Amino acid sequence: MTSRDLLRLLVCPACRSGELIGLDERLAGGDIACSLCGARYPVRGGIPVLLPPGFDASQVHDEIDHIHEHKHQQADYFDRGVAEEFEISRPNGAPEAYRWLIGEKFRRSVEHLPPLAGAVVIDACCGSGMDAELLARAGARVIAIDISEGCAQRARQRAERFGLDYLVVVGDVEYLPVRDGAADFGYVHDGLHHLADPMVGVRELARVARRGISVNEPADALGTAVMVRLGVSQAWEEAGNRVARLRPEDVARELSRDGFDVHAERYLMYYRHQPGRLMRLASRPTVRQAYRMAVSAADGLFGRWGNKLQVTAVRPD
Repeated sequence: MTSRDLLRLLVCPACRSGELIGLDERLAGGDIACSLCGARYPVRGGIPVLLPPGFDASQVHDEIDHIHEHKHQQADYFDRGVAEEFEISRPNGAPEAYRWLIGEKFRRSVEHLPPLAGAVVIDACCGSGMDAELLARAGARVIAIDISEGCAQRARQRAERFGLDYLVVVGDVEYLPVRDGAADFGYVHDGLHHLADPMVGVRELARVARRGISVNEPADALGTAVMVRLGVSQAWEEAGNRVARLRPEDVARELSRDGFDVHAERYLMYYRHQPGRLMRLASRPTVRQAYRMAVSAADGLFGRWGNKLQVTAVRPD
């Protein structure tokens, strides 16, 4: 199944039933329309923009703007072009310790799911496509969805640069433009905490995923509270919305109601989005093994109060 084959799984986000007429033919540009409600959607740069009609994009979160503002707060020069290049490539080209942390985070996110090879995965809030790349390299057929057109464009550039075949769509995790039960798995990494009610996004993932879900978010935990107090983590986004950190019991309760068997855990992991001197130091051959052991030991001791939340939910056969 190629990325173009995945187009048939898309649906009008307004009525969630209507077929998108002529989508395959209009990827080169133009508008598409819903066969039932008549809502129209543009296709720009080969990317379908499937946001609900009347959607206000003024508060859309884009990771580049987020980093840009964060750097300004530190009175440090930061070039948007450098940030975009980093987002398109990361963790490729980053220090080894940084790549290892990202790899460990991804490993945790899929270790309790059935094998991904050949499975259709909805990567919601995909950002610039880092997780879409990791999922695709694991053999999944990926529909990468983000509410930001900038993120979607960078995710598409990543696919082209690294020879990956996944479908990129602009869409809202609260109104996923995907048919009911069309995917095998739903996947989200650091996306739901931007929502006023993260459980809306959880329910949408449960609607489209027939086999399982992986939720990877900041945890409402002691470790996170300490980091917020120290100024390492944020309590509020630059756009003014509160960072809605999740509790494992809330996510587990929501997914259990939908018939999933749920595995939920907290763990401890911290890294700056943009790797700095610590990551370069920890990547030196003489230091990297000690760094990995220290990270693993800290998680073993304090992980139950950790700042990260991993919830994996699988429907019984």
